Amino acid sequence: MSGIIVKISGPTVTARGMATTRLFNRVAVGRMSLLGEVIRIRRDEATIQVYEETTGLTLGEEVEDAGEPLLAELGPGLLSSTFDGVQRPLEVIAAEQGAWITRGVTLPAVSRNRRWTFTPAVQPGTPVTGGVCIGTVQETEHIQHRVLVPPGVSGVIREIREGTFTVTDTIALLDGDRPLTMLQRWPVRTPRPQAERLPPIVPLITGQRVFDMLFPVALGGTVIVPGGFGTGKTVVEQTLAKYARADIIVYIGCGERGNEMTEVLADFPHLTDPVTGLPLMQRTILIINTSNMPVAARETSIYTGITLAEYYRDMGYAVAVMADSTSRWAEATREISARLEEMPGEEGYPTYLSTKLAGFYERGGRVRCLGDPNRQGSVTIVSAISPPGGDYSEPVTQSSMQVAGALWALDSTLAHRRHFPAINWKRSFSLYPASLDPWFRKEVAPDWPQLRADLAALLQKEEELQEIVQLVGIDALQDQERLVIETSRLVREEYLRQNAYSEIDAACPLEKQYWMLKALLTFLAYGREVLKQGRPIDQLVSSPFRAELARLKEIPADACVRQAQTLIEKMEQELRM
Repeated sequence: MSGIIVKISGPTVTARGMATTRLFNRVAVGRMSLLGEVIRIRRDEATIQVYEETTGLTLGEEVEDAGEPLLAELGPGLLSSTFDGVQRPLEVIAAEQGAWITRGVTLPAVSRNRRWTFTPAVQPGTPVTGGVCIGTVQETEHIQHRVLVPPGVSGVIREIREGTFTVTDTIALLDGDRPLTMLQRWPVRTPRPQAERLPPIVPLITGQRVFDMLFPVALGGTVIVPGGFGTGKTVVEQTLAKYARADIIVYIGCGERGNEMTEVLADFPHLTDPVTGLPLMQRTILIINTSNMPVAARETSIYTGITLAEYYRDMGYAVAVMADSTSRWAEATREISARLEEMPGEEGYPTYLSTKLAGFYERGGRVRCLGDPNRQGSVTIVSAISPPGGDYSEPVTQSSMQVAGALWALDSTLAHRRHFPAINWKRSFSLYPASLDPWFRKEVAPDWPQLRADLAALLQKEEELQEIVQLVGIDALQDQERLVIETSRLVREEYLRQNAYSEIDAACPLEKQYWMLKALLTFLAYGREVLKQGRPIDQLVSSPFRAELARLKEIPADACVRQAQTLIEKMEQELRM
């Protein structure tokens, strides 16, 4: 079905004669066949948001309805790829057309020419339903792609083939000669189904001490990272993409500056996965939509990314989605809402902003997958937010805080001191420790939760003492209180701060985190006993133990654990003498 353009307003187009179209249907706009999506229907008029620049469109040009919503292509070959917000393969476009994307270009997201070796996992006569794995493909050296029956499809395998195929070749036939291929297509705005949602009882190990120890996030959890300009949001997200213990990384650059995205594109192909030793891109999908690209595609990029993440979750993988940033996505919804002349809410954002944000975050989670009750997967969402002027009371931050499970608040003061990650531990929080503590007790150490509580109490006590110091000076404090301040400074500078450029300290294993903190807190207990014996605080501050504690983070993990244990034994031994 086709309609006629009767109004053009920036990326928003109104077409008449679209009475039979459906909301969110995909359309081709004008003689250049620009990609668009129906976002409102009034009688026979459809309002369309166009994902490309509309300059040159004229009234009276045709609009063709594709009869289906915007679909993501899912299949082998997604990993190591770079897409734009509507899943156009940027590397393929660059190779064929150069650095600039021609308007109206349509290329398949998944290569139709590449051949994959398919190994069946079921036999003819096997009944299957949506989510059942019928075979595997070795997509990268480390990731095995599980070919699943699409959700909503069921039947009995009549024939299944082994060999080398393209994604569109028939690899199996169900009863009734219904073909199955390795390619699936799924509406990006519709969550993929799962058999059961599971509780958040397994942590996502980030390798960053301030996160893993103080503000942990669970697999399938949601965490927001708000911060003003220059506080390091993008650096945090890129660091997590490199070092977080996730099987798959989906990195969404939504409306960010072009130079930051260029850095991502230039650096990621040359990075090595610290877990497997293979190129990091082998488990990464990049979705790039810079600030100068059409605003409508920016709004869609979030949904494209989360759909790809759900696809690998359904295979049983732990997927981490890095959305940078949700604020730019919200700004896109605000612009589209304004062009629709909808009633604005706070700061001009649409009144349904909270609902849309919640709908996005709810697509995260740890689940039992369709088709196999023993297969579990997860989608963990880490979302950067850019509040104007660092004002956390603005709508995007507040709406996100209502549904997020953790808040990692970035602080400009810490960032200017070159403290990375620049996390303000007074404003940050996590709702996951209670459900994750049994895992930490079992897998790391029985007293892990107690160490976290002692660390939080130490930082809180230091905050109280710093208020006194600002009023009357540090000389007014007793030696026991000065010891708290000195130990807290050691904790902040040597434990909570990490060196993103150090091969050793960029990521820290849990065992090293535990023994480093245990040694630091043992030093505090040791110092209190020494002060009771009448020794001066200055002698304690210049103690060789303090110097050795400061060097722990630059020692490799195994050696660091041994060194920390030795320091603890020496301090306890000295007190017994």
